[in-house]
Amino acid sequence: MVNELNFDSIRPYNDDEIHEVFERLVNEVNFLGLINFLYPNFSTKDFLNKLLSIQSIKEFQTEVIYPYVKEVLRTTTKGITHSGFENLDPKGHYLFISNHRDIVLDSAILNILMVENGFNTTEIAIGDNLLIYPWITDLVKLNKSFIVQRNLPVRQMMESTKRLSSYIRQTLTERNQSIWIAQREGRSKDGDDRTQVSLLKMLNMSGNGSFSNNFEEINIVPLSISYEYDPCDYLKAHEFLMKRDNPDFKKTQDDDLKHMGAGLRGRKGRVHFGFGSPIKKELSELEALAKNDQLQALAELIDNQIHSNYKFYPGNFIADDLFTNHQRHINKYTDEDKSTFLAYLDEHLSRIDGDKDFLFNTLLEMYANPVKNFYTCEDK
Repeated sequence: MVNELNFDSIRPYNDDEIHEVFERLVNEVNFLGLINFLYPNFSTKDFLNKLLSIQSIKEFQTEVIYPYVKEVLRTTTKGITHSGFENLDPKGHYLFISNHRDIVLDSAILNILMVENGFNTTEIAIGDNLLIYPWITDLVKLNKSFIVQRNLPVRQMMESTKRLSSYIRQTLTERNQSIWIAQREGRSKDGDDRTQVSLLKMLNMSGNGSFSNNFEEINIVPLSISYEYDPCDYLKAHEFLMKRDNPDFKKTQDDDLKHMGAGLRGRKGRVHFGFGSPIKKELSELEALAKNDQLQALAELIDNQIHSNYKFYPGNFIADDLFTNHQRHINKYTDEDKSTFLAYLDEHLSRIDGDKDFLFNTLLEMYANPVKNFYTCEDK
């Protein structure tokens, strides 16, 4: 097992490190600007005094992160629902592998639900591409995030991948600490949620047993995240348009910040988190397969649970009917539902310039793909 000291470059902060971090943050102009934005009803002085009085990561999450996320959810959603907690044990550890819609809120809402249902908060995997400034790195590591390093030279990437795999396994099995990680690098822009085999390959690297033992040890639970409205949908559609017109197009750091802001501030409608069942007994059935086939079969097991636990709203069914030019789901929504959804799409399309037909169809596909995947899963 890799010694914990080797994890210093990626792990979250410990309780005994937080005051040094707070001292850095209170002297960071951009952080102070963020505080004014996030907590407009607090005087900055009062907030900083409160921050400096905090003694633990748990207290930081409870006193700073939790109330802010709750306020975001109160003002930008029509409520959060969940299913599947009966499959989980508050004393256990789980690797939640989920589809990924929102950069900030997917894991933030998960931790709210964990606390409110008697569980400890999870550690959060976050790509280093989002750590645009040092103070952002400080902030996320205070919130139990660990770093997934990307875009390294080949040799360094192999070392980084081994370190990450060992960190995840040790965190789960030795510290009994649950983890959230997205099923793929980055968000699914088109709503077609698929687990990357490379993620599972990384997780398996640190195991010392058989395929089934390695994955049983880390206790994978698929998690399906459903937003009635994705506040970043128009930004994702615009990205598809930019890539269509320029295959070399890449998002900038400013684009990532724009997505974070839109995700926090934009309306989301209803939100549902569907927890699947731990994948354990099925693993032994995969032992007879070739190694690469084992990983692909496991990816499909995860995807099947994510697809089947997805919560649909009228917009999903409307989008599927319009995108495929049929009326298969017409009994699942009203004329008023259709008018509301189309008005929502028109409002978001008005925010971006370009090929409106392409953008409209891209938005439809984004909301329709989860429906397609659900029925494909049902047919298996």
